[in-house]
Amino acid sequence: MSKKCILHIEDDADNRRLVRKVLEAYGFDVLEATDGVSGIKLAMARKPDLILVDINLPYLDGYEVTLKLRDEFEERRVPIVAITAEGSRDMSLAVGFDGFIQKPINITEFAPQLDEFLDGYREKASQGDRQDLLLEQSRKIVSRLERSVTELTEANRKLREADKIRSEFYRNISHELSTPLTPVIGYLSLLQDEELGPLTDLQKKCLASVSQCYTRIRSLIENLLDITAMQTGRMNFFHRDYDFAQIARNSAERLKPLFDEKNLELQINIPDASFPARGDPDKLARAMVLLIENALKFTEEGKVLVSVGRKPEGFGFAVYDSGIGIEKDMLREIFSSFYQADGSVTRVYQGAGLGLAITQKIIEAFGGRVWAESPPDDTSDDTGWARTMVAFVVPMIMPKKDGEESSSW
Repeated sequence: MSKKCILHIEDDADNRRLVRKVLEAYGFDVLEATDGVSGIKLAMARKPDLILVDINLPYLDGYEVTLKLRDEFEERRVPIVAITAEGSRDMSLAVGFDGFIQKPINITEFAPQLDEFLDGYREKASQGDRQDLLLEQSRKIVSRLERSVTELTEANRKLREADKIRSEFYRNISHELSTPLTPVIGYLSLLQDEELGPLTDLQKKCLASVSQCYTRIRSLIENLLDITAMQTGRMNFFHRDYDFAQIARNSAERLKPLFDEKNLELQINIPDASFPARGDPDKLARAMVLLIENALKFTEEGKVLVSVGRKPEGFGFAVYDSGIGIEKDMLREIFSSFYQADGSVTRVYQGAGLGLAITQKIIEAFGGRVWAESPPDDTSDDTGWARTMVAFVVPMIMPKKDGEESSSW
């Protein structure tokens, strides 16, 4: 005969330990939940034979938990027993409890009491007062919900205000950081071009390292400016004719030197035919570059393929790589702002976690969609080696707002 399963919903750790010790010694299996919400979820998932519920619980009190459980277990009459130092026996029975056990429990009688409930015993509620008690409980629930809605509304207002302040801070600090970088790159160019005097090989190597660091900092600042501009609706998109295939080709060729530095192969599979479209080619190129840079960052050996093709809903752009791959549960998260699979300062792959978030916002502004697959769902002889594909598709004509040639997003 299998053991009976008891779910105990109780926020006090000492009470949970005592009940577990008594019931397991008697031969029951014991499940535990520390609040009403998790208790309801556990009850629905595990289908216990009996449920013990404390009245004074966080989030949802014992009365509300029992009302919900009675609704969920309408066809299967699972005994629900109040085990509490507070609360009313009459109210407990009125809302659907089958029994009421006062704390502190009697250790010798406790488990046999539960056996009785499992065998079908139920305490009888006073029918005359039940309607009044339910009405009283309903009023308490409404009052608590009203207070909760008020608190949540205020909390939401504060969060929106904090989010606005955060966005403004990122925008302002990005501008403050970019200002002193302007003369830095100017003087750096003068030095590298030897317009201020000849350089030794060692000096050239040092300046090249400085230039790489500057490029990285500049990229981070541009990403911060882009993401805050989009979040505050201050990024403008300008509509004009362009060639989708040519934009893709230029974006890939622009990054080829970076692939050469890492000894990685960059394959470009873009048709020679023209792909005429209308929208903002500069923003589109930004999205393409960010996708290719993302593949470059996470690929240490092997190759990256940039592919362009026609799709039923428009033009498609895909980047395949032989890098580290992406866990299935992260495929959607990677497009969230500031998301890092490894958020520690010691992580191998650097960056602020903004590239894919910016790409998604740009593509959505074009009226398109972006997604990731790892490994790619549709592979061929050309892509069978790939561990990851990140792609987007955009319509041939970018939507405009108010019929204008530019729009803010």
